[in-house]
Amino acid sequence: MSKNRGVVYMRPGKVEIHDIDDPKLEAPDGRKIEHGVILKVISTNICGSDQHMVRGRTTAMPGLVLGHEITGEVIEKGVDVEMLQIGDLVSVPFNVACGRCRCCKSQDTGVCLTVNPSRAGGAYGYVDMGGWIGGQARYVTIPYADFNLLKFPDRDRAMEKIRDLTMLSDILPTGFHGAVRAGVGVGSTVYVAGAGPVGLAAAASARILGAAVVMIGDFNKDRLAHAAKVGFEPIDLSKSDRLGDMIAQVTGTNEVDSAIDAVGFEARGHSGGEQPAIVLNQMMEITRAAGSIGIPGLYVTEDPGAVDNAAKHGNLSLRFGLGWAKAQSFHTGQTPVLKYNRQLMQAILHDRLPIADIVNAKVIPLEDAVQGYESFDHGAAMKFVLDPHGEVAKAA
Repeated sequence: MSKNRGVVYMRPGKVEIHDIDDPKLEAPDGRKIEHGVILKVISTNICGSDQHMVRGRTTAMPGLVLGHEITGEVIEKGVDVEMLQIGDLVSVPFNVACGRCRCCKSQDTGVCLTVNPSRAGGAYGYVDMGGWIGGQARYVTIPYADFNLLKFPDRDRAMEKIRDLTMLSDILPTGFHGAVRAGVGVGSTVYVAGAGPVGLAAAASARILGAAVVMIGDFNKDRLAHAAKVGFEPIDLSKSDRLGDMIAQVTGTNEVDSAIDAVGFEARGHSGGEQPAIVLNQMMEITRAAGSIGIPGLYVTEDPGAVDNAAKHGNLSLRFGLGWAKAQSFHTGQTPVLKYNRQLMQAILHDRLPIADIVNAKVIPLEDAVQGYESFDHGAAMKFVLDPHGEVAKAA
């Protein structure tokens, strides 16, 4: 094993590449974990939720090794790992899950009850998610490996599609979860808020689920242009504050069957100012009576940079009465990746879902991660994939 290096959060607005400790088969509290493995990281992606931390919009502490979107090769395993072998190539759900608690047994792995002493749910390299070391690094430890890891059936075939398969750790299942929870089906009309990578993954998921029309809204011209290029109906939010009217220009009616919030708590309104509840309120306005709203966009319990004191503690000004009156369904929370990743892997391997092209994946070396974060924060219409060992570039 070469020396480990990783992407480290230093302070708001600042990440750096540093030498970090080599991984051990240990939990954050130092307990030995014979159910875990150590991975050589093949690919690891920069996520929009990482940016919330880097912008100082969470209570993340300096020194945190970032990264929860991980694909890797097993190079060491504990004695309790039975289903995986050294050399296996695997996808890592961003959820850290034990596989044993009530929630895990019901496939609600986003809220595992045992891997985080402070709340339900754990994740790698993320604030308040149990202290698990992040995977934007050369090597990483994964606990409960037999339960958590998705093994690719053929290594060579997987490496041919590694740009697509790297999306299985988070954004593709997250987008798919948003579409499923929004009730998307054959013939649905769908509106997706946000043309970033998760929004594009949600739009792609809506399409594979059979939607008749998939619209995607944003202020970012480059992201809208890319959304149109890959076959979605762009909605330029800078043109009007009447979202229903713009939807009607596409479908003939100002309501949709299903709406997906892929923006989250740093949402902005037509005026340009931050309005953390604006997308949620728009979703209720433009979703039909008895329609459904999926909310994969991130909302936090503590936001030090919020525009008002209420929002600093996750309290938002919702028109909940409107949603109630329209008998709408809402679904929030972290995606239980294990519920979806195997079937999405099959869709990728059999050329049904070219997700890397849809999200405009760009592969860069781990050492260029700082520039990747800066470009992504400035609205680049790309999904940055870090290549710690040059394996992805070699496979291209």
